[in-house]
Formats: sequence, C-alpha cells, structure tokens
Amino acid sequence: MNPKLLALLACPRCKGPLEHDRKAGQLLCLAESLAYPVEDGIAMLLPALGRPIDPPVTS
Repeated sequence: MNPKLLALLACPRCKGPLEHDRKAGQLLCLAESLAYPVEDGIAMLLPALGRPIDPPVTS
C-alpha cells in the first residue's frame, strides 16, 4: 500500500492512524485492537468489517 495513501486513511471508529499488515492483507488500528481487510488493493474501512486483533494489542 502506498505510504502516502496510508497516511491519509484513518480508523472509522476512533479516527486514529492505521498500520498496514502486508502479510495478512489488512489494516490495523492498534488503539481499538481492530483489523480491517484489504481486498484487491481496496481498504474495506466500514466499522462493521473491523475484526478484533487476536491477541489484542495493549499499550
């Protein structure tokens, strides 16, 4: 994923930054411990599509 595009994207729930997990093909919101799928290069940033990260990320 283009780093400039990733800098513009935000979590649909908390509006925080996202990290790209290339291996799993998803975007991660560490603040909410959620993963959003990336399908065919398109980030699926709908709140209903956020899956809990297992195990949750703790600060």
